Amino acid sequence: MNKTTKIIIGVAAALAVILLGIIFFLSKTVSDQKKANIDAQTQIEQLKLDYDNLSLENELTDLNNQFEMHENAAIRLENDSILAKYNASKARVEELMKQLKEQKDANRATQAELDKLRTEIASLRGLLRHYVAMVDSLGKENQALRTENEEVKGRNEQLASQVESVSRDRDILQDKMTLAEKLNVTGVNLTALNKKGKNEKNVTKATQLMVTFTIPQNNSTPVGAKTIYLRITSPEGSLLGSGGSFKFENTSLQCTAKKTIEYSGDEISGIAIYWDVNTTLNPGEYTVELFADNYRLTSRRFTLKK
Repeated sequence: MNKTTKIIIGVAAALAVILLGIIFFLSKTVSDQKKANIDAQTQIEQLKLDYDNLSLENELTDLNNQFEMHENAAIRLENDSILAKYNASKARVEELMKQLKEQKDANRATQAELDKLRTEIASLRGLLRHYVAMVDSLGKENQALRTENEEVKGRNEQLASQVESVSRDRDILQDKMTLAEKLNVTGVNLTALNKKGKNEKNVTKATQLMVTFTIPQNNSTPVGAKTIYLRITSPEGSLLGSGGSFKFENTSLQCTAKKTIEYSGDEISGIAIYWDVNTTLNPGEYTVELFADNYRLTSRRFTLKK
């Protein structure tokens, strides 16, 4: 083997060694890259699981808050079966929250389990919307009933007000009719008389007191016998005379004198009622009152001098 051949063989061997080294290096590099890719994919999948886990945890927390928010309203559901389903759904949310936390703590949640959990959460959210709609519908019905009751109450109050107004008007009319039936008196006068039946200016010398008046025409007053009671009160405040008693406003009053007339609805003038003086009369202001049919017809004051 000549020198040239040896050189060629040596170079070839060296190239072979270099080539094997390159092949080994490239093979190791590819293997390391594959391992790196697998590790990266594993990390990505774990990050996705962590994200899905956190997302589902937030969804469950939000769903549980919504169930608690509508819990008081759900109690108004009159259907016990529906209320039981609502409570069962709320309890299931709490159970899923506990289950998810256990899987997270154990780091063993799978994507399939998380997907199944997401599907169940969507179903529970749909049930919650259904229950809330039922509660809202019930609230609207109750509001409609309250509105209707308020309208009925308003109509009843209006009717009661109208009845009260009519009753009040009727009472006023009745009072007017009653007053219209009352005897009227006009021209009332008090005169002191002496023993000859003449006017006496000095009241201390009077032997009689005379009250005169007129009953005008009144077609509303029932006709028939009318007893008119006279009360004369002295300046000292004492009732003069003792002409008996009569009824007035559920009590009994004493009178000075009385007179019965026959009333036909026409005017009667010059009516006189006398009282014989049986005590010493003093000058001053005397009060004259006339009564008939349980009415006070008039009350007048007259000054008699000495």
